[in-house]
Amino acid sequence: MDLEAGTVMVKGLDLCTLDGLVVKKIAPRYSAHVLDRVELLQWIEHRGVRVFSPASAMGPLINRLTGTVRLRRGGVPMPPTFVTESVDVAVELIERRGVCIAKPLYTSKARGMAKLTPGEGLRAEVEAFRSEGNPVMYLQQMLELPGRDLGVAFVGGEYLATYARVQAAGNWKSTTSAGGRYEAFNPSAEIIEIAKHAQALFNLDFTCVDVVETSDGPMIFEVSAFGGFRGLLDACGIDAAAAYSQHVARVMKDRGAAH
Repeated sequence: MDLEAGTVMVKGLDLCTLDGLVVKKIAPRYSAHVLDRVELLQWIEHRGVRVFSPASAMGPLINRLTGTVRLRRGGVPMPPTFVTESVDVAVELIERRGVCIAKPLYTSKARGMAKLTPGEGLRAEVEAFRSEGNPVMYLQQMLELPGRDLGVAFVGGEYLATYARVQAAGNWKSTTSAGGRYEAFNPSAEIIEIAKHAQALFNLDFTCVDVVETSDGPMIFEVSAFGGFRGLLDACGIDAAAAYSQHVARVMKDRGAAH
């Protein structure tokens, strides 16, 4: 990025000369450094390029804590969630509340998550999680789930479809890397409504909302800054890339007409 010239160059192409820019993945893995890339996108937007999704929409979802705070401020139901820098507080909390999932603030696809169980060895496990680059520990109480969680997809804020990620036997994670599999799923109107409310807090062009079914009703794990195509294709036979492209084309056509 050359702020004097106003350009953002990639392999000889100035991204600021484009009409639109679709961000499918912003980095191989989430980290605080990804926020620097969001700033580059903010500049590209300033130069008149329509970014999908807007940088202001994806930015708060790079950091798990930022996204969680916005969801809770928006009244979105989530599993009981606790944040602390103290090993003592974390140990006391888990001993009192029961099994918790410790989640890095910058992660996707359940990377780096740890299941922390009350009892002997808990303090060592908490200290190990903290030492692995997690000075701020995000802890979410583990709930009784039906062996799956749901990906509820939206394009342009409108509901597209839902797929389930089914856990492999004996594994608490549902990701495909942990042996999980995709299945088609027909959600209730309540699940769709809660997921729609959650994604609307961020103004995303395409997203998948992670929903879990609990005895207290559906709850949200997180809203994805980008969303995935594979689950929709494998489980539902839906080409999400095509649906997203059609949305982009409509927006750009309307934008051109407005100018």
